[in-house]
Amino acid sequence: MTDFILQPWPWWFSGPLIGSAVPLLYLLAGKGFGVSTSLQQLGALCSPGSKLAYLKNYDRRQGAWTLVLALGIAIGGFTGSHWLSAEPIEFLPARFFGVWGAIKLFIGGILIGFGARYAGGCTSGHAITGLANLNPPSLVATIFFFVGGLGVTWGLGHILF
Repeated sequence: MTDFILQPWPWWFSGPLIGSAVPLLYLLAGKGFGVSTSLQQLGALCSPGSKLAYLKNYDRRQGAWTLVLALGIAIGGFTGSHWLSAEPIEFLPARFFGVWGAIKLFIGGILIGFGARYAGGCTSGHAITGLANLNPPSLVATIFFFVGGLGVTWGLGHILF
């Protein structure tokens, strides 16, 4: 059993586990799965007197669960990579531990955050929840998430990284 936990899990096992998060979250909490809303929650908490409708009209009490979800994902990822794997996975490649690397990460974070809000949700919200709900805009968003990922991986990524 320990060998199974310490090795990467096959798609046919981990995929249904991830997919089961959607109906469980709906059944147990009445919420849709997605992570990008936690950024709105964090912004609303950090600027309670904001004049921006995006932050001012956000219900901080109802959205607090999104921060707990994001924190749980981070803790789960750390736990899995450091204590539940045969070889610990490095957090960041060494080339990102300098000023230029930090600038790249910062710009990438801004682009991802902007893209997630512009698309009406993040990859997990569209690809997992949106597709499970048979939402056509989520299918379009998911297709273009993959197109963008392939474009960076096989093209622009070699120049930037």
